[in-house]
Amino acid sequence: MNKQSTHSIILFDGVCNLCNGAVNFVIKRDPGNVFKFAPLQEKQGALLLKTHAIDIQKLESIVLIENEKVYIKSSAALRITKKLSGLWPLFFVLLIIPSFIRDGIYDIIAKNRYKWFGKKEQCMIPTPGLIEKFL
Repeated sequence: MNKQSTHSIILFDGVCNLCNGAVNFVIKRDPGNVFKFAPLQEKQGALLLKTHAIDIQKLESIVLIENEKVYIKSSAALRITKKLSGLWPLFFVLLIIPSFIRDGIYDIIAKNRYKWFGKKEQCMIPTPGLIEKFL
């Protein structure tokens, strides 16, 4: 079974503390194991960026790949919430807000993420119990 075709894939900034926190947040609320993860800076993440013609130099966003479609910024984040346990899927309704507004807010957070939340020296290394969630 091809992991890339059976799961939604989340590409994230592996050195960003906010992004790593978001990954842990999703993992805890993904009982159906819908999501697989890959840091943008690692081999699998870079390969997926290249495959989908996404320029990492212009990317300050989480990337969601579902059914060979690519979503970035707030669209990716809100689509992720749709598949989480609890009340989080209710946030999916925020997609009705025009993307220029949603993404404007997203961009402010993305541009300041290192300053506000910090940065690691290297990408997150999954624990043995979580290794199957990563590509």
